[in-house]
Amino acid sequence: MTRLSRQTEFNTKMNKLKFSALALFSALAMSISALASDDGIVLKPYSAQYLTKTRGISLTLDRELVREANGGYKLINGGSKLVVGFQETSLFNVENSRVIPGSYVYQGSGLMNRRREVKFTPGADTVRSLYKENWYDLPYTDNTFDRMSQQEQVRLMLMQDDTPKESVTVTVADGKRVKDYQLDFVAEETLDTPMGRIKTLHFQRLHDDPDRKSDTWLAPKWDYLMVKTVHVEDGSPVEIKITKASIEGVKLQGQ
Repeated sequence: MTRLSRQTEFNTKMNKLKFSALALFSALAMSISALASDDGIVLKPYSAQYLTKTRGISLTLDRELVREANGGYKLINGGSKLVVGFQETSLFNVENSRVIPGSYVYQGSGLMNRRREVKFTPGADTVRSLYKENWYDLPYTDNTFDRMSQQEQVRLMLMQDDTPKESVTVTVADGKRVKDYQLDFVAEETLDTPMGRIKTLHFQRLHDDPDRKSDTWLAPKWDYLMVKTVHVEDGSPVEIKITKASIEGVKLQGQ
């Protein structure tokens, strides 16, 4: 296999892992969203860097949550290597400790030059979604999020009630469909990372395909920031693991 073809395969797996990781976070949001209240809990701006590995190839991902001048939030995530890359951006507001999604854009570059969008209109009962150059109208409920904003909803809710749920389900606007996901709490686990040992909560998404497996680990000490995600498909694992991070400019360290 040539280096270019290996890189293309890596980027494809990265997209699958990214979507699975987002789904893992998604599965928490619905069941805990009812716990939201106006108790002063806010999302603190942060930046984080992750190292992704699969089949001997690695890629650095940069993620940043920014509080904008208008009071809204912007969440940016992406990375690139050689002739492939991607960047995704989610814009949203927070009201009474609940995320109000606004828009989501995914833009691939190089060999994976494709675009996805999701647009939320206040008061509308549908969500506009761009998939393979076609727009779709998807049904909307108060618990519908895009692939990224739902992660921040999960963090908000867990900061209010960190009691893990045995099984939860959530709805996410994704492509030309609205999808339901189920996620199960596994255990409290301490992970070794380049930042030191970190106590986490481990969750696992259930798949219909027994050959697929998705797990994610969140750090309560760091406002439930994602520490690690592993996705296995066709016997090939793809891992994302945190290498450095800061919240409100303060560098984070493990034990």
